[in-house]
Amino acid sequence: MIHNEFTQTVINIIRGIPKEKVLSYGIIAGMAGNPRGARQVSWILHSMSKKYNLPWWRVVNSKGIIAMRSGGGRDFQRLKLEQEGVKFIEDYRINLDSCLWKI
Repeated sequence: MIHNEFTQTVINIIRGIPKEKVLSYGIIAGMAGNPRGARQVSWILHSMSKKYNLPWWRVVNSKGIIAMRSGGGRDFQRLKLEQEGVKFIEDYRINLDSCLWKI
């Protein structure tokens, strides 16, 4: 499948997020060349994570909160992050100061 440059860059960025680190949808969008493309990043994660084996659980919103809904994978995402050593400061919120991947 042929992707546009933004989509391919987003896939590569998400693939590169190391264990114990996270990025936000907006940061990924900005790194890929479209600072207003956070929703596109969300769509790419939703539609391509399985196909490209992306570590989707390492992507959170700009406040460090898991954006998924209850019953939609939120608890699984938290579990995956905790297994990698990510600490939560509230139920579904992490401390971005310590977990944000600084490239």
